[in-house]
This record gives sequence, structure tokens and C-alpha cells, in this order.
Amino acid sequence: QVQLVESGGGLVQPGGSLRLSCAASGLTFSSYSVAWFRQSPGSEREFVAVLFRSGGHTTYGESVRGRFTISRDNAKNMVYLQMTSLKAEDTAVYYCAADRGLIASTRRDASQYDYWGQGTQVTVSS
Repeated sequence: QVQLVESGGGLVQPGGSLRLSCAASGLTFSSYSVAWFRQSPGSEREFVAVLFRSGGHTTYGESVRGRFTISRDNAKNMVYLQMTSLKAEDTAVYYCAADRGLIASTRRDASQYDYWGQGTQVTVSS
């Protein structure tokens, strides 16, 4: 049974930093591309970042580029999202996702991902 479990969310002040983690189990982790999405109330799920399984290619959403960094540790079956210069508009539930057959043209499409975590809340507020 595949499981993705996010952690590291919380309350942070504007301009602050936070690192999210996602622990994967039940799959050959190195064979999967991994991504982060986020969703705020009343909004659709938004693409944040993806890290492809081969080559380490990354793509970031326009609103987070230059502030967020996605990384992975295949030995530990972990995915991370380092978030810096956080803004109020970054407030959302953040989800980890994984897909084995992900292709570049659909990397921003949430429906393309096979597995999802339960999400972790990030609140940016003073």
C-alpha cells in the first residue's frame, strides 16, 4: 500500500521560512517523479513544484519560483519543499504527490498524479 505523509506545516510570519517533508512508503521511490501542490479554500489545487525521477529536472510554479526549492533523498524515501520569503498568499494546505509515468507536458496537471498525501497546513500571518 502506497503512502505519502506530509509534515512540517505550521504558522509562520511573513518573510519567514519553513521546510515541508513528505515520507513515502510502499513504492520504489526512485522510480517516481514527485511534486508539491497546494490548495486554499475556494480555490483549485495549484501546482507548486515537481522533481522528475530521472535527471533531477525541476519545474516551479510562477508564484513560487525563486523562493521555494524541491528536493528528494531517495535513500530515505523523502521529498522536501524548502520555502523562503513566505507571503500571506502562500497560505494553503500543501500536498505531496507522486507519479511513475509523468511527462513534462502534463507536470502541472494534478489529475496526472497517481498518489497523494493527506496534506499539511501552512499559514503565513503576523
